[in-house]
Amino acid sequence: MTTTKKNLRPLLLDVAVPLASYYLLKEAFGMSTFAALAWSSVVPAVRTVWSAVRERTVNGLAGLILVVNLVSLVLSFVSGDPRLMLAKDGAVSSTVGIGILVSVALGRPMMTAAFKPLMVKGDETREAAWQRLMAASPAFRRGERAFSLVWGVALLAECVARVVGAYTVPVDTMVWLGSVLMVVTMAVAFVVSGGLAVEPMKRMLAAEVEAARVAAARAEVAVAA
Repeated sequence: MTTTKKNLRPLLLDVAVPLASYYLLKEAFGMSTFAALAWSSVVPAVRTVWSAVRERTVNGLAGLILVVNLVSLVLSFVSGDPRLMLAKDGAVSSTVGIGILVSVALGRPMMTAAFKPLMVKGDETREAAWQRLMAASPAFRRGERAFSLVWGVALLAECVARVVGAYTVPVDTMVWLGSVLMVVTMAVAFVVSGGLAVEPMKRMLAAEVEAARVAAARAEVAVAA
């Protein structure tokens, strides 16, 4: 599977499939708004559980998101309110956003795990350069924190927009508008975090790799002499 397909698969399963399922179940099968929302949430929930079982690892944040989903789903069934089901997605966004911001405050930015592999690319030289910069460069560490801060704030903003929309916008409209909000939030976060953090960090990393290469070449010349 190519990198592009691998990156698009979660978006397809978590956005396109539930959205298509909702309209199919409601329009083609005549389900109520609440029932269509409930059944269209099954695929993302099953995928989350299956990923945890398959990888045999317990991720604290992923587990928290799953609990939020399950609790909100139960509350939705008890109340029978489709708007509460739409608002629950905002609870997930806020959980992730708060988790990211707390990780920054604790000095362990959560989003580093997402973008570091793209920066290092599995190269030992780049990995070593990353570690040196983390130890010696305040600017590099600020970039790392900035990346997570942007994503944390963006997700909290999405949460507010989802909750407000859930109780002010017609349900049928909010079903697809919620997906649009998520995509727009991700796009904005990518652009802003790229400009504030990723690009400056890439330049610093490239410069550090080159400096290490030059130093190694000089050392070889000195030994040969």
